[in-house]
Amino acid sequence: MTRLCGKALLKTGEMAVMPDTIGFIGLGIMGRPMAHNLLKAGFPLIVHNRHQEVTDEFLAAGARAGDRPRDIAAACDVLITMLPGSAQVEEVLIGPGGAIEGAREGVIVIDMSTISPAVTSTLAARLTEGSMSMLDAPVSGGDKGAIAGTLSIMVGGDEDIFNRCMPIFQALGKTIVHVGKNGAGQVVKACNQIVVALIIEAVSEALVLGSKAGVDPAKILQVLGGGLAANRVMELRGASMLAHDFTPGGRIRIHHKDLGIVLELSRMYGVSLPVTALVDQMFASLESRGRGDLDHSALLTYLEDLSAHRIGQRLS
Repeated sequence: MTRLCGKALLKTGEMAVMPDTIGFIGLGIMGRPMAHNLLKAGFPLIVHNRHQEVTDEFLAAGARAGDRPRDIAAACDVLITMLPGSAQVEEVLIGPGGAIEGAREGVIVIDMSTISPAVTSTLAARLTEGSMSMLDAPVSGGDKGAIAGTLSIMVGGDEDIFNRCMPIFQALGKTIVHVGKNGAGQVVKACNQIVVALIIEAVSEALVLGSKAGVDPAKILQVLGGGLAANRVMELRGASMLAHDFTPGGRIRIHHKDLGIVLELSRMYGVSLPVTALVDQMFASLESRGRGDLDHSALLTYLEDLSAHRIGQRLS
């Protein structure tokens, strides 16, 4: 029977086609709401997470649980990974007890983590040897986009596999673009992380300068948001930056890791990224000060420290 990743065909004789079963590994800040959106869209879900309370949450919502990646891969049609970095993805997919050991022929892996494009290409080749397919599909939009199901998803890999999995992507995001071969999705995500980091830094500079000069920072955001300087960072994080609420949606240490990938790519292709390198060092400094688990918008505090000024009040 022909199957189409979770979207029932209107006619196959007179029978609806059942949605593919999805395995989901990595239920963190991003993965958790993404997996919930897949359940809401009607996909049978098998989850794996190191925190039992999170697993229990999904069991109560109708998902099943798997003990090891190989067991989940043996029971699903599509395996999604949403993990912190390259090492974790490699461990889950090709390490001892990994997905490659248990997957049935034809299983599709969709890695939605942000990892090295070189590692992605190597993993895709290894999985192909195991009669599996892989798409790299990192996302942008933060925790709010993950919750709302409005993520931007940049996908590398075979275009036919991409088209087959479109219903899955549609349950998770709003802007869904096939950008090229395996690894291309990760390259585009690296480009995304440059822009996000530099915008956060620019917004932070503007707020510290304007505030120390005596202007209400809320008024600064109001004005900037109505002109050419308007951006999604101010829209989604402006209020929390004013309140110094740095509850993580995207952690400093993760964005620092991402800029490491960016700078590795820049060396590989001979591209100069001077301002990105500077912001990378700002994130490194914040990590060394114990702020790595704060939201990346806490880059504001780096500029505040340099200027001895907390927006809205002078530091003692």
